[in-house]
Amino acid sequence: MLRFFVLSAFFLLSCNPKAQDSSRNNELKVEFSLPKKLKEVSGIALSQDKKTIWAIEDQGNKNVVYGLDMQGKLVSDVLVENAENNDWEDITKDAQGNIYLGDFGNNDNRRQNLSILKIDLKNSSQKTAKVVQTTKFHYEGQTEFPPKKSNWLYDCEAFVEINGNFYLFTKNRSKGFDGTFLVFQVPNKEGDFQAKLIGKLKLNGKYNDAAITSAAINSTNNKIVLLNHKNIHILSGFEANDFSAANIQKISLNHNSQKEAVVYLDDKTLLIADEKNKQTGGNVYKFLLQ
Repeated sequence: MLRFFVLSAFFLLSCNPKAQDSSRNNELKVEFSLPKKLKEVSGIALSQDKKTIWAIEDQGNKNVVYGLDMQGKLVSDVLVENAENNDWEDITKDAQGNIYLGDFGNNDNRRQNLSILKIDLKNSSQKTAKVVQTTKFHYEGQTEFPPKKSNWLYDCEAFVEINGNFYLFTKNRSKGFDGTFLVFQVPNKEGDFQAKLIGKLKLNGKYNDAAITSAAINSTNNKIVLLNHKNIHILSGFEANDFSAANIQKISLNHNSQKEAVVYLDDKTLLIADEKNKQTGGNVYKFLLQ
C-alpha cells in the first residue's frame, strides 16, 4: 500500500507541467569577475562566433556596448554614436547575429519613449556603432502613465527575438507583488507599434524569486530562460502568438544577488551576470542545465 501512495504522488507531481519546481544540486560557479568599470551590467549577449560577450549597463551609464573575451578581459568599448542610454535593460541577437538593445527600462511605468535599437555591431575591433533600425512601441492595455500602483506591470528588463518578432517579458513592480508578468510581441521592423499582449503568466515566490530581470532563448527556439535574483524559470510549450499555455519550470540557483543578465552559452549551459555591490556580485557565472 505504501508503494502505491509513493508512486501515485510521483505521477501527480510529474503530470503538473504548468508550474514545476526543480530543486537541483547544480552549482552556480563563478566563471570570472567582471572588469571594475562594469558595475551595473544589465544584459549580456554572445557574438555569432561565440568569442565575444557583449555587455551593457542601464540608466545613468554610457551609451556603450562592452566586449569581453571568454576569460572576462575587456577587449572593446563600442560607442553607439546616435543613441542615448535612456535605460538599456537587456541585449539580444537574432539568428543572423544582429544585435539589439532593449531601451525599455520603465521603473515608474510612465515612459512613453520605449524602443528597441538594432545596431551595426559585428566584431570586437569596432570603436563605434550606429543604430540602423529603431522599433518604437507602446503596450496594449496601458492607458495611464503611470497606472495605479496595483497595476505596475509595464516595466521591462527581458526580451528575445524569434523569427522576425521580439518577445518582451515584463517586470512586476506592483504594490502587492504576486509574481504576475505579461508577455508582449513586437515586430522586428522600423516603425512605431502597439506591443501585442500574448500572455499573462505568474511565477511563484516573492520579488527576489519572481521579478524578471533578463531573458535568453536556446538555439532551437523552444525554451526561454527568465532570470530572477534567486532562480531561473524555463518556459516551454509556447506558441508564436500565444504564451498563455506555456509551461513554467522553476530552478533554484541557491544563490541570492542582483542578477541582471543571462545568455545561453550552449543549449545546456547558461552564463549569468550580476551587479556589483559592497559584498557580493560583479561576476559572470556558469550554470549547467540538466
